[in-house]
Amino acid sequence: MTRKTMTILVCAAVSAAALITLFPERKKPKPSPPAPSAGSVSERFDYFASHGWEVEEVAVKDITIPSSFSEGYEEYVRIQDKQGLNLRQCAGKQAQLYVYDVKNYSPGSQKMLAELIVCDSSIVASLIYSDDGESCQMPVS
Repeated sequence: MTRKTMTILVCAAVSAAALITLFPERKKPKPSPPAPSAGSVSERFDYFASHGWEVEEVAVKDITIPSSFSEGYEEYVRIQDKQGLNLRQCAGKQAQLYVYDVKNYSPGSQKMLAELIVCDSSIVASLIYSDDGESCQMPVS
């Protein structure tokens, strides 16, 4: 090897070592946990129970999750994001909306309802709200 080739190789090795030292491998983001399963009645009740809610099912309805979200729906989606539920992944898909009476919480004797949106047997949205739909809304978790 010539002196010039050797110098180039040494410079390349030093540069590579410096880059590795200054920019170590980035940590890969943690994968998001799988969506809670809700394919059975007991799984849906267990989901609420795991967050301290006692519920009784009152209705179920087939729905289509919008392909694009209006400003109002986007707020609902952000609540789901904070709970670790990924409603966005089901945009445009068929889903089931389950509505429940909440048995262990009624601020000011107000009737409270709970809802789950289930897509592909997984929970993608949940919410606790007053029966008037406006005066009280909160995440399940």
